[in-house]
Amino acid sequence: MPETTAPQIHAVHSADHDAIAQLPWHLPLGDWPHDFLGGLPRGISRHVVRFVEIGEEVLAIKETDDRRALREFDILGVLGNLAVPTVEPRAYVTNRSTTSAKELPGALLTAYLDFSLPYRALFSRSLAEDTTGRLVDALAVLLARLHLVGFYWGDVSLSNTLFRRDADAYAAYVVDAETGELHDQLSDGQRQMDLRIAKTNIAGDFLDLQAAGLIDPEVDPLAAGERLLEAYNGLWAELTRVEEFSVNERWRIDERIRRLNDLGFDLGELTVTTDLDGVSLLVEPKVVEPNHHSRRLLRLTGIGANENQARTMLNDLDSHRSAPGFTGGAHGSGELPVELGEEEAARHWLNEVYKPLIAAIPENLTHKLEPGQIFYEFIEHRRVMSRARQRDIPTMEAIAYFIVDYLSNLPDEALYVDSQKF
Repeated sequence: MPETTAPQIHAVHSADHDAIAQLPWHLPLGDWPHDFLGGLPRGISRHVVRFVEIGEEVLAIKETDDRRALREFDILGVLGNLAVPTVEPRAYVTNRSTTSAKELPGALLTAYLDFSLPYRALFSRSLAEDTTGRLVDALAVLLARLHLVGFYWGDVSLSNTLFRRDADAYAAYVVDAETGELHDQLSDGQRQMDLRIAKTNIAGDFLDLQAAGLIDPEVDPLAAGERLLEAYNGLWAELTRVEEFSVNERWRIDERIRRLNDLGFDLGELTVTTDLDGVSLLVEPKVVEPNHHSRRLLRLTGIGANENQARTMLNDLDSHRSAPGFTGGAHGSGELPVELGEEEAARHWLNEVYKPLIAAIPENLTHKLEPGQIFYEFIEHRRVMSRARQRDIPTMEAIAYFIVDYLSNLPDEALYVDSQKF
């Protein structure tokens, strides 16, 4: 009888190793017993993908050959270190075989991204207008971020991406990087190749949605690819273009920085060169880093949120900072002087608005949305209420109506379970 060998498990955390080792690695992933599997929605994939619960966590397992499992594990780790939105690699498994010593493919294990959905699951639900455009715009931002750090994806598509709500937009995350390549810097040719692949694949994604009856047959799949190119090219130009100003137009440099901040990016370095006769300035942005608003919110409040959610919170914080007082809070409504610094104003805002909202959410509703999205939806709900009633709505009154009239009617998104196979 052929001699079998134990699979080799390479885990990031030693605590995961023993639990992962208990999984039935001697069986092809498609044959695993249902006891091990979670009913989470899966995107279209060339590989077998399954979800398993390890303790209190859900891991995604993708079956692939040993070499590709190791390579993708390493790439995802590097992208994570570069602060690019990706799924988190947890382990890879090699040297698999059946009990009869037949070789089996390796496997890559990644952490399930809470509150995320593949694009097909999004289109299977009741969605706001222009979901197509918002998903494509999110993918354009993700692709620009990848290109900034020198990553050539090679298989850009909605299928290889996960999406999370980010205020009235979506945030996109890399979920499949096996075709990718990391370079010090991408050439224009490499970027254009990625864009051509993206345009073709996105058209295919939307044709697939039409075939499944998930979008209107009159939607033009090619238009989605064109929108991606337009969004990406506009963003890339704003992030990287060199501009020439008159020496008397230094204020335009400040405007350029503000535009980048509005897009969610910071400037790590700005090169300004004056020409020989001192007439003009040449401005070239260097090291461009993302998540401007998220980092400011985290610094001021300790709250982690997606970029547009953070922008909403900061706008609300800033409006309270400039207001004569709060309109009713859990800890009183004493006046908030305009001259308060932003750190002290942030503490007041946390105690008067954010913490009362989060504390008021019943436990059975905490999985409806992530906290950052809950706050955004609350602000929008309060704004609509105020407009309808033609008055400001005190915080605790607005919270009560928000929970009963809006939040309780939403589906859970923390761990979206569905028996349909995507």
